[in-house]
Amino acid sequence: MTGINDKAPEFELKDQNNNSVKLSDFKGKKVLIAFFPFAFSPVCSDELGCFESDMEEFSNKGAKVLGISVDSTWSNKAFAEKLGVNFPLLSDFSKEVSKAYGVLRKEGFSERAYFAIDGNGIITFKHVMGIPGKKLDNSKILEAI
Repeated sequence: MTGINDKAPEFELKDQNNNSVKLSDFKGKKVLIAFFPFAFSPVCSDELGCFESDMEEFSNKGAKVLGISVDSTWSNKAFAEKLGVNFPLLSDFSKEVSKAYGVLRKEGFSERAYFAIDGNGIITFKHVMGIPGKKLDNSKILEAI
């Protein structure tokens, strides 16, 4: 399992628009990776909507937000459109990234988990909520970035 001060595992996944996104695309920038269990679930809908609402604050901190779930790109596209989310929702359909970050549950979906990564690719903050769980208040995440 990856933890604070570990090098963040590299990945390349498709976003909701079928564009390839690599963690290394953000070298030199802060990134918040938000693993969410399922598109269209109530807590995930609230969580991602809150990220979108607070996007200016994340931008002011120089951080890019990336949502990751085991859902397909098509599910993530419909979910992003329903919520009006403009940040990348990445499809970890193979579940390899969830495994690499140590958040894949035995049931085959990821925990609700947050990883802040600095410009050098080092994990500086980690919080795993569990399922069903509640979302973490964005103020705690923003403090950590």
